Amino acid sequence: MPVLFFDIGATLADAHVQPDGSLELRPRPRVENVLDAFGTEWRKGIISDPGPSVGAAERAEAALRRAFATRFPDDRLIHWGRKNSRTLFDTAAASAVAVGEEDGASVFVGEDAHERAFAREAGMRTAPHPVFTRAAVEDRPVLWARITLPDGTGLPELEAAANAAEVVPVHVASERLVLAMTTTRGAEALADAGFLPDLRGAVEDTTAFLVRDDRPTPSASALTGASADEVTAAARAATAFDFVAGQMEAAPGADGKPVPLGPAPGGVYVAVPAGVPVEDFHLPGARPGHTERLLPDPALLSRPGAAFAAGLSSLTGLRPPPGPESGEGSREGFEDGLPSAEALAAVRAAVTPEVLREHTARFSGREPLVEGDPLTVRSRHAATHDNTLVVRVLANRLQNLGLTVRLHPFTWRDHHLFNVEAEHTVAGSDATVLVTAHMDSTATSEDFVDVHGLPRPYDPSRDPAPGADDDGSGTAAVLAAAACLRDLVAGGREPARSIRFVLFNAEEQGLVGSKFYARAAAAAGDPIAGVLQMDMIAGHQPGTRPVVEVHTGSAVPGPVVEASDALGSRVEQALLALAAEDPGGLGPKTQQLTGDADPAVGRSDHASFHERGYAAVAVSEDLFATPGGAEGTGTRKYHTTGDTVTDVDHDPDFATTVARAVTATALTLAGI
Repeated sequence: MPVLFFDIGATLADAHVQPDGSLELRPRPRVENVLDAFGTEWRKGIISDPGPSVGAAERAEAALRRAFATRFPDDRLIHWGRKNSRTLFDTAAASAVAVGEEDGASVFVGEDAHERAFAREAGMRTAPHPVFTRAAVEDRPVLWARITLPDGTGLPELEAAANAAEVVPVHVASERLVLAMTTTRGAEALADAGFLPDLRGAVEDTTAFLVRDDRPTPSASALTGASADEVTAAARAATAFDFVAGQMEAAPGADGKPVPLGPAPGGVYVAVPAGVPVEDFHLPGARPGHTERLLPDPALLSRPGAAFAAGLSSLTGLRPPPGPESGEGSREGFEDGLPSAEALAAVRAAVTPEVLREHTARFSGREPLVEGDPLTVRSRHAATHDNTLVVRVLANRLQNLGLTVRLHPFTWRDHHLFNVEAEHTVAGSDATVLVTAHMDSTATSEDFVDVHGLPRPYDPSRDPAPGADDDGSGTAAVLAAAACLRDLVAGGREPARSIRFVLFNAEEQGLVGSKFYARAAAAAGDPIAGVLQMDMIAGHQPGTRPVVEVHTGSAVPGPVVEASDALGSRVEQALLALAAEDPGGLGPKTQQLTGDADPAVGRSDHASFHERGYAAVAVSEDLFATPGGAEGTGTRKYHTTGDTVTDVDHDPDFATTVARAVTATALTLAGI
């Protein structure tokens, strides 16, 4: 019988680098059941890249044994190394023959489409998720499918049916539509349970994306029996797909054809072959976050964060933080959401324009990355070496603040990337408050030319991407918020809830880093009280009134909607409280954008938490045009080389206003 080889990171388990440098692996949903279903008579192996650091393979081996005990007993079938060619897969296939397993092609199970393509070159059969391992053994295809939920059924019923079949969801469009991976057997099981699966193309070596189209709705011929909304959605999906297909034809090295997967919220679902840079395809007039990478995740249907969101929206399900003089009871101001005088004083002292500008200057390349060292950052793009340096410096700075720092590794196009997490843990905490931003940058909107003066695409390997506003400003604010908490704790003030500062990587590649992070948090049942994301908070055009956008809109129905609105209202209350202490200034205008009217639905890292039911908001400058067409008053250098701390639109004072409000909100929610 064939040997079953598995990738580890994001396929078998979520990986966490602990403060002592050791690696922890937490098995992903349904994985252990799959492994056990094949029993001990089936030989199982590993093909995984532990990273380039010294001792990485040994740490990965130890973590594998701790997490999966005796499930991978044969060391001859454990293979560590780079997977950027077919070489390691050839080696693994040869090892299967060496141990006497020659009956049928070996199988590689891995989430990364690029790696599956190399495995196929080496003669292996492949599966995009462990649930489909048996399908790969039997050479049955895995297909993309749109699943319609008829009246009288809901996501809990679909979850029960999916978890008992060869079905894994990748996106929940609404209470009535889910995009998933499945086999024909899985589709039959869904149909028997009363659902309506619409099978599309084969998954094979493709990845699914949601591409949003912000252009005016195109005209469309009437569809028989379709509503006006369905006609509009179909027309938008068709034009968006045509754009992606056209870009692929022009993109160098983009082999294969995209597969249309039908209308999506505001755009189209599309499956693209491995290696296609679809996140770099910018539709005319596209707003930020127009492309979202979709990951397979059984927890999308259960939304484990919804229980915590329900508590936040009612302010009863989460334990009120104790007052400073009592182990019980609510601190004054908690129930009404107003920051305490102590919290306001702390944020004013720690979160200042000088602090934010210094951090932003270092991470955008204006100043040396580390004081006393001449090295400056050219770009924080996920494909650059500077990105790795920034991760290291961020981790060190947060650790120096007395926080427990963990790195969350993941891969994107053969790049080893990390999300950085730093936590102040409170014993007995009922939930954790997250303060977040994204650390990476890009300059895809710049008009570059070659040596002949002809247009050429952005090249992250050589082109600068300072990203001072996007999202150096948010990164600086997270560091300042962490320092503020350090000062409070040093002064004897302990929060009632844990507070976690998280900096996501590869946001510009379709929210990749936060998707991996939120997916792992949901799988672990992480009790997250709320997520406060800062994405572009320093953009303010001179001569205009500053505007703070508080984005709470969610495409995910249920408790997350009300809870995110409640969290956004707390940010507004903090802004008002801060303005009240400065009566001489006009203060910023605040826009809380909710529901379908929120133009940032699904477009920043907070959306990765919405998907899993957690309350989350994204706070930004005036980035989006109003429904009436008026342009925002934020930066005009979005995704260009001009996004620097010296840009006329870069305003550290405005960034300070936003960062103070978010920090005060986090402290309030944590009980200070």
